[in-house]
Amino acid sequence: MEIAYKRILLKLSGEALAGERKNGIDAKTIGNICDKIKTIVEMGVQVSIVVGGGNFWRGRYGHEMERTTSDYMGMLATTINGLALQDALEARGIFTRLQTAIEMREIAEPYIKRKATKHLEKGRVVIFACGTGNPYFSTDTGAALRAAETDSEVILLAKTIDGVYSTDPKQDKNAVKYDEITYLDILNKDLKVMDSTATSLCRDNKIPLIVFGIDNPENIVKIIKGEKIGTIVR
Repeated sequence: MEIAYKRILLKLSGEALAGERKNGIDAKTIGNICDKIKTIVEMGVQVSIVVGGGNFWRGRYGHEMERTTSDYMGMLATTINGLALQDALEARGIFTRLQTAIEMREIAEPYIKRKATKHLEKGRVVIFACGTGNPYFSTDTGAALRAAETDSEVILLAKTIDGVYSTDPKQDKNAVKYDEITYLDILNKDLKVMDSTATSLCRDNKIPLIVFGIDNPENIVKIIKGEKIGTIVR
């Protein structure tokens, strides 16, 4: 079967794993996503995943908390989500490795670029947790960084909306959806697709980004087959 991409990085928000519950982990939702990840792995795609932690902790909840402490708590939340994804994928017969940017040797490998690349070449799904390992950087920036380091051909950015819009479509019924847009336009229009650091990193390294709705996990498979889903950012 023809595939559009050989090596991808899938960016999942923590909220995407919570389903309709909006917080915590919903086993059915994770299962549905992992079913589609299994499908594309069996198609021959090398898959890495960066996962957020917003279903457990978001910095905005800690207004009175020191920023660094709040960010480290968020990194721990991404590890919880990474373990859940690993468990769901391995239950489906997919070999995985969880790598963390902060050492937690009892539960995950420390992030090492060459190890991650070797795992991908062997057909294992590599899950990257803890973002970049540094406070003041989002998991979006972690996704852009890991995609560049592992020579991923594209970042698939899973969202709760189905692409990039001129304004928030949940608040503005007149919002216009873009089929294609540039990173420069996103920065100039302040569209909040990713944070500005992540957007600039993707732009500088010429990594295309496909923004799509994860409400239908089948979209992951459709993108790999070359169908035009969501918005492509170049």
